[in-house]
Amino acid sequence: MKAIVVGGGIGGLTTALMLKERGLEAEVYEQSSEIRELGVGINTLPHAIKELAKLGLLPALDRVALRTAELIYTNRFGQEIWREPRGVEAGFDVPQFSIHRGRLQSVVHEAVKARLGADAIHTGCRLGAWAQDEGGVVAWFFDREGRHVRTARGDVLIGADGIHSFVRASLFPHEGPPTWNGIMLWRGATEWPAFLTGRSMIVAGGMTEKLVVYPIAEGYRPGMVLMNWAVAVRQGDGTTPPPRREDWSRPGRREELMPHVERFRIRHLNVPALIEATPEFFEYPMCDRDPLPRWTHGRVTLLGDAAHPMYPVGSNGASQAILDARCLADRLAGCDHPMAGLRAYEAERLPKTAEIVRANRRGGPEGVIDAVEALAPDGFEDIDAVLGHAEREAIVKGYAHKAGFAADAAAAAKAA
Repeated sequence: MKAIVVGGGIGGLTTALMLKERGLEAEVYEQSSEIRELGVGINTLPHAIKELAKLGLLPALDRVALRTAELIYTNRFGQEIWREPRGVEAGFDVPQFSIHRGRLQSVVHEAVKARLGADAIHTGCRLGAWAQDEGGVVAWFFDREGRHVRTARGDVLIGADGIHSFVRASLFPHEGPPTWNGIMLWRGATEWPAFLTGRSMIVAGGMTEKLVVYPIAEGYRPGMVLMNWAVAVRQGDGTTPPPRREDWSRPGRREELMPHVERFRIRHLNVPALIEATPEFFEYPMCDRDPLPRWTHGRVTLLGDAAHPMYPVGSNGASQAILDARCLADRLAGCDHPMAGLRAYEAERLPKTAEIVRANRRGGPEGVIDAVEALAPDGFEDIDAVLGHAEREAIVKGYAHKAGFAADAAAAAKAA
């Protein structure tokens, strides 16, 4: 069996690697002229890292990332609402990684080149059309000038081409653009002194105004780390369309951002100084799409952000793409017919990811901050007097169970 994988991001490259591990052939087609280390920091959860560890990638990840030790939720005044250990410290066999998105992509990219061969990855190839029949699927690829550059034939075509997926748009031509919730997100990273454990992550504030700070790599000097930060601010009511695609990932303007930053007071970190010291940062509209009724159409299916783009809440974007890749490779390797494998993959993964998309719209585990801020908008003296431990735990742990990375579930699986 041969898979045509459209998209050379984390989801597409991981899919190719996992298909190879299961004895299946794959080729990756990426529209950019090269696969580059783009983006800023993300967190990748233990249930996804477990799958990458099975591929032997843990040492490479340890060289370029940090093992997240703890997660702290606070209000915008820095008052602690919830704290919990993460990754190995929470009892998992493998870590949660705080990592630069591009470095995670690079680790998987290098593994694909080593195991499938560099000629399994085709850059400068934009999917323009495909056709399927009883024997397989044919895809035609073009360069940026519209010249035909490659024709590929395989047994299945996997659309792993992101939130602006051409494959998805072809399957659902009337869907329209992504849905913007009115929140703008600014993101950046710079070298900065480590705080708390040196591997701590802080999320402050709810969905109206939120700050996220965590280190994603060791710094070049002792005691320093590459500190990733993100600020999210609601600027609309979610009824307007998102900015034009050409305006996504545009450089942020400090004069727009700093008035929002100054509303946060984090005890362990001088956030305004951190952001002022960041040479360049970018802004992104916080967008997702409604869950689809189906991903699979004959020999064609969707994966990762093409299938289930979700708000960056709960550290689930890249993690769920990796879990998609594992499930897809397993179902294709164990099927009697490629289309049966694709249907089995969809049946397993679509309901789970749709639930996460909807949960992220409600704030995910960070909804515990919104719950507290609604009750105590000006801060508090005793968090338990505002919202009891059991109520806070129900919000945070309930999401972890939905997303498949609850520590108690991992411990039970380990014991079994």
